[in-house]
Amino acid sequence: MTPGLVDAAAGALAQLLPLTQPADAALSRFFSSRPKLGSRDRAFVAEAVFGVLRHLRSLEHLAAGRDARRLLLAWLARHGGHNLREFEPLGDAEELAWLRGVKATDLTALPAPVRLDLPDWLYTRLAERYGDDLAALATALNRPAPLDLRVNTLKADRAAAMARLAADGIRVEPTPWSPWGLRVQGKPAINRHPLFLDGTIEVQDEGSQLLALITGARRGERVCDFCAGAGGKTLALGAMMKNTGRLYAFDVSEKRLARLKPRLARSGLSNVHPVHISGETDARVKRLSAKFDRVLVDAPCSGLGTLRRNPDLKWRQTPQTVAELTAKQAAILTAAAGLVKPGGRLVYATCSLLPEENEAIVAAFLDAHFEYRLQPVGPILASQHIDLAMAEVLRLDPARHGTDAFYAAVLERT
Repeated sequence: MTPGLVDAAAGALAQLLPLTQPADAALSRFFSSRPKLGSRDRAFVAEAVFGVLRHLRSLEHLAAGRDARRLLLAWLARHGGHNLREFEPLGDAEELAWLRGVKATDLTALPAPVRLDLPDWLYTRLAERYGDDLAALATALNRPAPLDLRVNTLKADRAAAMARLAADGIRVEPTPWSPWGLRVQGKPAINRHPLFLDGTIEVQDEGSQLLALITGARRGERVCDFCAGAGGKTLALGAMMKNTGRLYAFDVSEKRLARLKPRLARSGLSNVHPVHISGETDARVKRLSAKFDRVLVDAPCSGLGTLRRNPDLKWRQTPQTVAELTAKQAAILTAAAGLVKPGGRLVYATCSLLPEENEAIVAAFLDAHFEYRLQPVGPILASQHIDLAMAEVLRLDPARHGTDAFYAAVLERT
């Protein structure tokens, strides 16, 4: 923790703090402008900047504002594991005296939204849903996420992948719920490992793996990943289908679909058909009406269930942006439902914690589409030998399940 490194981290934070763009993209641009920063220095800067974003509200209280350097020093003192002696080369006597106060401040008397590092509107919404469990949830959302992998069952089973990684000094353990999942200990360079390069393993949160599992895709079926993005769940569905049938990956973003291509090449799948669509009303969507056995809709959402990875979202999202998203979610679900043939399955999912993006969307859809009914997710999980206690819908959160927060409802076309 040198003066130069602290200055670099403060400079990066100052660029991010307007919070007008995704933090990871802004940080990437900062690193591009500082090519002399080594990998360890970049890791320090990234950890510190994201640490400040996780705890921004309580740190603003301690720093009495949004001065980037003060916020950074407050995070290092409170959350970075540094003692006061380590700060002596970094500042003057006044700053060190302030840091002593930062270390000693008791935050328990602060209003709950400040103490839990949540904006007021989001605290209110989550308190209505989680009640006394909100403190544990907020704490879990403020921890960095672990690195989860999915084993590509077309190329290896989980035990074989574990053994190979262990032989190469990478410590992993099976994820508790997904039969394909591995949780990595530490921060190894997985993207350079031969198993990653040959498509045997992919980086994918365990919760995301469970979404693919409840879709229930089988050999020879016609399946659609309606909002495929970069294709993580598409690849999982293709492996479930044993590389048979036809699997369509729809998305409105050519850039996201372009990121699927190298992953698809590594995976060994040949049944995947990426399709760039202009929107949910695209003519290609209409031409495939009632043709699919399974359709997965991982809808664009607020992303508030991914705060472990994207802490800036809680400061960038607003009630207004959420309202805009709910209109889009309803339209996408309605369009995707038209693809499902009678007897087929439609899965609606988000990585949001908010009822208006989840239960409210599904309830309104069912009210308007009498040909669909809610299929309880508990028996579906049990049929796949997943010992996860769920009833009507899937609700995951990091405090209880160690995954990102996901919601999913399984809808059957009768």
